[in-house]
Amino acid sequence: MRALQSEYMHWAKTQTPVTYHLASSEVPHFRLDRFPIDIADLDLTGASHYRYPPLREAIARKCGVDPGRVVMADGTSMANMLAMAALIEPGDEVLVEQPAYEPLLAAARFLGADIRAFTRQGPAFALDIHAIEQSIHAKTRLILATNLHNPTGNLADIETLRALAGLGVPVLIDEVYLDAAGQPTAHLLGDNIVATSSLTKVYGLSGLRCGWILAAPALAEKMWRLNELFGVAQAHADERLSCLALSRLPQIAAEAHAHLPRNRALANTFFATRHELEAAPMVHNVTAFPRLLSGDPDRLHDLLRSQYDTSIVPGRFFGASDHFRIGIGGPTEIVEEGLARLGLALDALA
Repeated sequence: MRALQSEYMHWAKTQTPVTYHLASSEVPHFRLDRFPIDIADLDLTGASHYRYPPLREAIARKCGVDPGRVVMADGTSMANMLAMAALIEPGDEVLVEQPAYEPLLAAARFLGADIRAFTRQGPAFALDIHAIEQSIHAKTRLILATNLHNPTGNLADIETLRALAGLGVPVLIDEVYLDAAGQPTAHLLGDNIVATSSLTKVYGLSGLRCGWILAAPALAEKMWRLNELFGVAQAHADERLSCLALSRLPQIAAEAHAHLPRNRALANTFFATRHELEAAPMVHNVTAFPRLLSGDPDRLHDLLRSQYDTSIVPGRFFGASDHFRIGIGGPTEIVEEGLARLGLALDALA
């Protein structure tokens, strides 16, 4: 039976709030009303605009591509769905990294894909081209990956991605975290690499739902047609606000990313002092995926919520039940205290 939901997304959206939200996977929300905006700037006429050219061109400039390669979508999640719907048919084999971001798997299953896995080996979880090549079969129609890797935060560098493009199989890469590393999109390496991203995770603008797909022009047109089937057009006020955000993206990024080096250092120190955990050092990450060497991450999560006002994400949602994901994108004081409380919970379980 096809998957009709994302178990992880439903879980994440229905958890009760806590103060020390290490389960968060993004930087703090950025208030666009800090910029001078007149209500008339949003063009609230009730009209929608076909493939709104100013936003398409702004995304193209940001990514260094021709506008004919840009498809707009409601966030990275819809971008991934549109891209996969254009790339695969029911029964096609899709080769997916493991651990994996569960909503990507759920979308592929919904589209009728036959899922096969290639393993990213911990604790670094690097993208292993040999492992991918060995996993490709005659039926493989798509390779599905994330960069930075979700949940671990590992960065695949340009040479690794060039080798991936050279395997000759279409590749879809979710790059929603990539701007935290300052690396160009992998779509520039070849037309067989389709990339998706948005202004959500590393800019604090998830409410805009400004997502996009980068694809070769003919494939991009196919995705536009699917977008018209699913949603007809994007909300125009959001398109206007997204153009405003893109025009000021360096300023937004400077603020959104300023605290990340400090937070990564705090997390690295924490991991190094906890004998219960195995974790690679954070370099570009917004998320980390430590392994709990003894014990149950679900039990740890329950204890953190019930007694320490803190949250994590159990690794079972990513196919690794002995791990858990934490996010370090929040305010430094929240991350620092959240890590301290995580330490207390680990002590209590021991």
